[in-house]
Amino acid sequence: MSLPVVAIVGRPNVGKSTLFNRLAGERISIVEDKPGITRDRIYSKSEWNGQPFHLIDTGGLEFGKQDEVVEHIRHQAELAIEEADVILFVVDGREGVTATDEEVARMLHRSNKPVVLVVNKMDHIKHHEDLYEFYRLGFDEPIGVSSLHGTGTGDMLDAVVRHFPEDVGEEYDEDTIRVALIGRPNVGKSSLVNKILGEERVIVSPVAGTTRDAVDTPFDYQGQKYVLVDTAGMRKRGKVYESTEKYSVLRALKAIERADVAIVVLDAERGIAEQDKRVAGIAHESGRGVIIAVNKWDAVEKDDKTMNRFVQEIRDQFSFLDYAPIVFISAKTGQRVQRVLPLVKEVAEQHAMRVPTSVLNEVLRDAVMVTPPPSSKGRKGSIQYGTQVSVKPPVFVLFVNDPDLIHFSYLRYLENQLREAFGFKGTPLRILLRKKKG
Repeated sequence: MSLPVVAIVGRPNVGKSTLFNRLAGERISIVEDKPGITRDRIYSKSEWNGQPFHLIDTGGLEFGKQDEVVEHIRHQAELAIEEADVILFVVDGREGVTATDEEVARMLHRSNKPVVLVVNKMDHIKHHEDLYEFYRLGFDEPIGVSSLHGTGTGDMLDAVVRHFPEDVGEEYDEDTIRVALIGRPNVGKSSLVNKILGEERVIVSPVAGTTRDAVDTPFDYQGQKYVLVDTAGMRKRGKVYESTEKYSVLRALKAIERADVAIVVLDAERGIAEQDKRVAGIAHESGRGVIIAVNKWDAVEKDDKTMNRFVQEIRDQFSFLDYAPIVFISAKTGQRVQRVLPLVKEVAEQHAMRVPTSVLNEVLRDAVMVTPPPSSKGRKGSIQYGTQVSVKPPVFVLFVNDPDLIHFSYLRYLENQLREAFGFKGTPLRILLRKKKG
């Protein structure tokens, strides 16, 4: 199930970005005492009382000004409101209710979304009597906070979490394999979906950014149930793109969250860009199974070494994805597309593989015997035993005499030994160290 989304909205300079940074736990938004400094929505992940959620920061809403930047910010905020499950409406407790606050309130009432009214800059107890003025905006009880000092944010988050939709669970069977197609705009994700399905289920257009939403497409193939999620292409942060394309970034991230396997679609004609690595990195860090599909291979002039050169370039550029299988395809002609779903099924099975503890420890013993952990400061690391604690992705805990003595390069060696013994094709592995007591 994808995480709930909380959008922070309000007029300029009421402290939205300061609140965002406090909730995100790091300085992500630019905070400056000038209206309009936050131009586009910025995403982060936060958590309250064990409940994780996505957070969207928005630029300050202004009305009555005919200005391209103001229009852009307003459109961004409207899209954030549409995407949100709960809205944090931030106002300035020192300035009181303004005409712009009333305009924002009208917009939020029209959205029919749950709204938590946050009166910011309540730094002293004497300010709290000013809260009553904000009842006139027509929302539930205003909550006074100081985003600068953090006071009141607990009550605010309690109110936010109460509005989260109930986790009704996925509507798909447990054995359904969820597949997210990810990549930059216009690499051919929609065309690949159509070719896999054998029908025109999604709109395909040569104009970058045609796919606005993530669309679930359930189907069966050779007795296996799948769900394909065709995500809108991710764009690089910091550049100004069409608003609706920026709107799709969170959708793509949420699709990866819900997937078992992510297919990273590359464009063989345009080659590898930094953005491809960022997109793939999200899937890797999220612990999803990964396949790299090089699309538009039909359009590339080739000799007998072209494919090998491209494979080497992928391995060099995506060194963190050395476990991911690569398939060269053409969604346009159908070349090798028939290999994609069997590969997805294989990767999904490896992603969910569980290794018996006794067999795991045999492999670990052999690996340590061949190459023991190197000594550090006259002390030698010792691995007592290991166990697998979860799947999707496979996570292993190794009990050792001192975690500080086991270097990350040695963990890399152990990971390679596990892959050699068990495969784990297409899936990241997590190896955690724990100090053995006694």
